[in-house]
Parts: sequence; C-alpha cells; structure tokens
Amino acid sequence: MPRLILFNKPYDVLCQFTDKGTDTPRATLSDFIDVPGVYPAGRLDRDSEGLVLLTDDGRLQARIADPRFKLDKTYWVQVEGEPDAAALEALRRGVRLNDGMTRPAGAERIDPPELWPRDPPVRFRKSVPDCWIALTLREGRNRQVRRMTAAVGHPTLRLVRRRVGEWRLDGLAPGAWRDA
Repeated sequence: MPRLILFNKPYDVLCQFTDKGTDTPRATLSDFIDVPGVYPAGRLDRDSEGLVLLTDDGRLQARIADPRFKLDKTYWVQVEGEPDAAALEALRRGVRLNDGMTRPAGAERIDPPELWPRDPPVRFRKSVPDCWIALTLREGRNRQVRRMTAAVGHPTLRLVRRRVGEWRLDGLAPGAWRDA
C-alpha cells in the first residue's frame, strides 16, 4: 500500500531532502522527516509555509503534482493593502503574468486565520494595512500566488498552503507530520 505523509513545512525550509553544494547548508525536509523512500509531491517555496505531501508511490506523486489532474490547492495569503472587489475579481478570472494568463482561481477575503507565529515575523508597516485572502488554484507555476497578488497590486507578506485536494493541514504544527 502506498505511503502518503502530510507535513507542515515551516518557513525557511527547502522542499527537498538535501542542500549539498552550498557553503551554508539550509534546513531541508530531512531535518524533520526520517522516512526512507518518500518524496515531495509538488513543491512549496522556501519562504512559504504549510502543507506538503510526500509519498513513496510515483503514480500518486504525479497525480498530486501534475496540473492535468486539476487538484485544487488552497492558500491563505496575507497581502499588503486591502484588495477591493475588482482586485479579487481579477484573481478569479485569471491574471496575466510574464508567462501567460493564469487559470481562473477562487479568491475571497477571509478573517485572519489562527496560525502559529512565524520566525522571523512578517514585516509590518503602520502606514500600510494588510489583510488575508484565501486563494484556490488549479495549476502550479513557479511562485504563482506571489506573482498573482503582486499583479493586482497587493504583494504577498505571508503564504500558507492550507489544502491540497482532499488533504488538509488541520491540526499539524510547523515541522510536524503524520500519515494520511
């Protein structure tokens, strides 16, 4: 039976098992997960947090990571400023990025979620408000959420992946993992 692990990737951790070839090695999945034969199904940037799925089954890995399968991924995104209805509608319709139009996405303002403190903390500016949105994508381009929010005038301050398909982050502390 294939193994599937749900992991809450902390901020500043690489979504890979080694960081060889660098003068100053950075934290990787191997600092948290000592399970042989599992690999991440998709990636999450070093400066993003939240749900990463790992499996030992190549077909399951492809089904989770490949955009052809249109597996929804939901992110909680703290953005600079307060997006108005037009900015949210632009995210819903799709945003033009330098590599083309994004697919339509789910986008809505949400109350600030109850999350763990981030280390280091997000920078706050007294003169610039911020708010949270939930963004649901059905594709996975490089740094897509950050590029989309910037394209509508609201740079991302904090990004937490909450859900991938049917799997949710619920109850997992940063750096913790469990079998699905």
